[in-house]
Amino acid sequence: MSAYKDEDPRIHGIRTKIRVVPNFPQPGIMFQDITTLLLDPKAFKDTIDLFVERFKGKNISVVAGIEARGFIFGPPIALAIGAKFVPLRKPRKLPGEVISEKYTLEYGSDCLEMHVGAVKPHERALVVDDLIATGGTLCAAMNLLERVGAEVIECACVIELPDLKGRERLNGKPLFVLIEYH
Repeated sequence: MSAYKDEDPRIHGIRTKIRVVPNFPQPGIMFQDITTLLLDPKAFKDTIDLFVERFKGKNISVVAGIEARGFIFGPPIALAIGAKFVPLRKPRKLPGEVISEKYTLEYGSDCLEMHVGAVKPHERALVVDDLIATGGTLCAAMNLLERVGAEVIECACVIELPDLKGRERLNGKPLFVLIEYH
């Protein structure tokens, strides 16, 4: 489900701060750049506040942020709701023992890794990233968490590209987004 669509005035402010970069990282991709959102403290705070309002009081003990932009939104959400933050990283970035999950992207393939022991069985997890396109990254994140026995409560993204049907790959897991781009 989309957060508030345009009912909440903060959504419009957030939407106007996201820059679209054509043909990046390759021809045909319309890249949704959140770095311009981060330059506006009010829009950035509004983004975090909307997520916190959604997830506060849901007994979430783990916020898992997907590298790299999930690292921007995940920690402030985790702090505000009283959860730990667990980074889900690209290969060979975490020291120590890890588990990994390969996945496909809109424009290639990749892998996510998580420290063994970072998440315990039966913990309630929220997965955070900036954008859902085809859903491969979120599915890989959910698979990592579920493999160690966590319960993924929901996924949260700033942006959804619904035409790429990523939501359909989430096997019925709830997805909370602030902005949809068609």
